[in-house]
Amino acid sequence: MRRSYCVALAGALMWLTACGGGPEPAVNDVAAVAEAVPSVTAPPYRVYVTNEGSGDLTVIAGGTHEVLATIPLGKRPRGIKVGPEGNRLFVALSGSPPAPPGVDEDSLPPPDRSADGIGIVDLAEARVVRVLDAGTDPEQLAVSPDGTRIFAANEDAALASVVEITSGEIVAQLPVGDEPEGVSISPDGRFVYVTSENDSQVSVIDTAALEVVAVFDVGARPRASAFSPDSTRAYVTAENGGTVSVVDTSTHSVIDTIELRGENVRPMGVVVSPDGARVYVTTGRGGTVAVIDAGSGEVVSSVDVGARPWGLALTADGRFLYTANGPSNDVSVIDTDTLRVIATIPAGERPWGVAIVGG
Repeated sequence: MRRSYCVALAGALMWLTACGGGPEPAVNDVAAVAEAVPSVTAPPYRVYVTNEGSGDLTVIAGGTHEVLATIPLGKRPRGIKVGPEGNRLFVALSGSPPAPPGVDEDSLPPPDRSADGIGIVDLAEARVVRVLDAGTDPEQLAVSPDGTRIFAANEDAALASVVEITSGEIVAQLPVGDEPEGVSISPDGRFVYVTSENDSQVSVIDTAALEVVAVFDVGARPRASAFSPDSTRAYVTAENGGTVSVVDTSTHSVIDTIELRGENVRPMGVVVSPDGARVYVTTGRGGTVAVIDAGSGEVVSSVDVGARPWGLALTADGRFLYTANGPSNDVSVIDTDTLRVIATIPAGERPWGVAIVGG
């Protein structure tokens, strides 16, 4: 049990003994007492969901699944990350019009470059307090473990911008392939992986040298990547390839390719469990989350969620998984012990990214 849970439970037992006048509850009564004090056992975390269509942030209470607030952000909020101190969120904002596959880009309205940037949300104030210049059309981003830098993918420019958070200065812009999207940083802070949709490759940025030190091929239209907790492995989703590439980060080479099967399965977002044992992948038009055993590389389960799930996030203990389901405008909550959806929460228009603070 967590310490806070045990303290609350002990207090409840003492209260029942003192106020009820009866004998001290037996050990078998613990479950009943726990049910009597749900308010003090609710998980102390919050879930934040970017809504690309409505330009805002849905705030959800962990445990109760209650929508607590909606915070205005700006145009097309997509990628979202939590700062290392847990008191700020960093959100990619873009003034470029949506351009899904097959759309004639010449028919689209011109981009609003004044809307591009990385919005910093102060969680205590529940508002955007600053917007950093991070190049044009930022889509996803990563924050360095020390909280000093942001790495952002500039989708329209085939670049990754590196921004010093305090000064707001762009200190580097690195070529990373056509239509970069997914950005992730290894837990040890050494490398950033940037996926290139059009080139079906991943560029590796050395965070100390601020240079691209390797490029490797993956499946068609890679969308996202995630690292194992010990930084030795990375997992890269390929939407059109229907695969997840397993990468040895010591050599930045693909050592295995996991094929996801099923109707309309299009691997999109990816997270790794805190113990490194499982990899969770949203499948876009497939409407599911694929559960991969990291040891065997086998898909061990598939969980039906909302329409076209994209972004996803795990609680710190790995117990609950949240998915952003764009067309259905909601968020699914999966209990990872039972691999069942335990709640569906309304969000804004076209929910895209998910981040969790606390827990």
